[in-house]
Amino acid sequence: MRKGFLPICRQDMEERGWERPDFVYVSGDAYVDHPSFGHAIITRTLEAYGYKVAVIPQPDWKDKNSITVFGEPRLGFLVSSGNMDSMVNHYSVSKKRRKTDAFTPGGVMGRRPDYATAVYCNLIRQVYKKTPVIIGGIEASLRRLAHYDYWSDKLKRSVLLDSGADLISYGMGELSVIEIAEALDAGIDVKDITYIPGTVCKVRDLDSVYDAVILPSFEELKQDRLNYARSFYTQYCNTDPYSGRRLVEPYGEHLYVVQNPPSRPLSTPEMDRVYSYPYMRTYHPVYEKDGGVPAISEVRFSLVSNRGCFGGCNFCALTFHQGRIMQVRSHESLLAEAGRFIWEEDFKGYIHDVGGPTANFRHPSCSKQLESGVCKERQCLFPKPCGNLNVDHKDYTVLLRKLRELPGVKKVFIRSGIRFDYVMADRDDTFFRELCRHHVSGQLKVAPEHVADAVLTRMGKPENSVYQAFVRKYNKINEEMGKEQYLVPYLMSSHPGSTIKEAVELAEYLRDQGYMPEQVQDFYPTPSTIATCMYYTGVDPRDMKPVYVPKNPHEKAMQRALIQYRNPKNYDLVLEALKTAGRMDLVGYDRRCLIRPRHPNGGKSFPSEGGRKSQDNRTPRKKKTIRNVHKKKKTG
Repeated sequence: MRKGFLPICRQDMEERGWERPDFVYVSGDAYVDHPSFGHAIITRTLEAYGYKVAVIPQPDWKDKNSITVFGEPRLGFLVSSGNMDSMVNHYSVSKKRRKTDAFTPGGVMGRRPDYATAVYCNLIRQVYKKTPVIIGGIEASLRRLAHYDYWSDKLKRSVLLDSGADLISYGMGELSVIEIAEALDAGIDVKDITYIPGTVCKVRDLDSVYDAVILPSFEELKQDRLNYARSFYTQYCNTDPYSGRRLVEPYGEHLYVVQNPPSRPLSTPEMDRVYSYPYMRTYHPVYEKDGGVPAISEVRFSLVSNRGCFGGCNFCALTFHQGRIMQVRSHESLLAEAGRFIWEEDFKGYIHDVGGPTANFRHPSCSKQLESGVCKERQCLFPKPCGNLNVDHKDYTVLLRKLRELPGVKKVFIRSGIRFDYVMADRDDTFFRELCRHHVSGQLKVAPEHVADAVLTRMGKPENSVYQAFVRKYNKINEEMGKEQYLVPYLMSSHPGSTIKEAVELAEYLRDQGYMPEQVQDFYPTPSTIATCMYYTGVDPRDMKPVYVPKNPHEKAMQRALIQYRNPKNYDLVLEALKTAGRMDLVGYDRRCLIRPRHPNGGKSFPSEGGRKSQDNRTPRKKKTIRNVHKKKKTG
């Protein structure tokens, strides 16, 4: 492998002495050669195996010539919408167009189309009718079978069919893309590549498909949403590489979409190799004139230490994409990567993150997983930690110590988030204490998501008492250390299972804490999550019991306003919500009220006395558990 960026134009290719590339990678993101970007990992992996790879970042989807930069590749096109689903990238949960795109030069919005994977593939097919097209990345991975599409509010077919592609490489892709490349290089027709783990293909008959579970047909899914709930749960129970079955989704009598079992998890040496490739660790210099690519700022001095997550939150798609089995890099690999960037001129002494989907998961949740896989119908942490759960922070603690000792390193942050319930399950407080002493700078962000147990159950999160115990312990440790550090909780409104009653319960909790979040995350029904299945079907696919789903935009606005009830702009919505919930006892002048009554003359109303005192970030009550969520961030 040679150092330098991969070709993005014909001149780059000719300078390498190539007549044509083996693969052309088409991406909805700008070209950033950093291992936090999927296109960088896949292209560098192919390069490491001897394949010539060129990149077309953000082609003009209105001009078919934008796809012909390198001519027809020898083996095929690889297509991804980018690091995000293009619809999530473009639209807020209220379906309003976002103003910026962090994965585009200068943060400019509009450089990729909606449903980018399908659009790019159709663009390719206008020019190259028979060239193999393989799609991957988060958009293709989570839309690999029939799925509910929130933006069109309908059930959509597998993206494999709508795109006209030949194969999907789902999940992280390093193993499957090499097998695909080797098969194509050996002369196997892409239509005959139906057997590779971690791929989805389409076939005309099932003569060559063995040991498969036949899902309801697409027509059956459209006819009855309960069929979709059952089908989705079958998919959910087959996301493990060791126990997962092959799944078949029929589309008429002569078309079937076949999902092969997931790829096996990477071993630590394999993970180390993936992250050892000669990445340039920044965006292509062609973007310098536009101000660069904003997304690099958060990851440039960060370390990806793991993949996968056994947390099992129902609103998260990680189970379908990275899986529940942890994959980790060695200390040596992480220290080597840090050792490369700590000498860069722009490095100011702060490693921004050491983690992954969940920072403090550094090994499989139990010993049996690498032989028989994860439990199909049981979670590792929910509703209580499993008796077989291996709770141990020793490896992560040692890793953080080593990173802190590197020359020029002032602070090592943990920004990708920790599972507080996993921390509480650890009888050894060493990690917790070192977290507070060395890895928090004024405030620690955590994700209880809600406080009502009825909602937490639907989220797959631990009951509220676990979070409250974490808060008390965090305060106690900081007090013993003489540190003034606070917790900032992430909260979500309008998740399936949340009625106005639970939204009021959350508002009362915030009142007691003297805290008003600056931002509120409204539940976003993205493809391939249990919560999105609840949203679409109205039932929990695990037990098929009905679930209340707040869908009305006005009700969602009321639930969101309750979290920020002290904002005068939300007064009318909060008042209406309290009337709807039968909680007018919370309208008044004493400290337990959320808002005051409207003035008789129609003048401006204010939050209640307790809320008003909280506007200057001072707590209305003297409680140790209050001080940790409402103070302004202090620098460390």
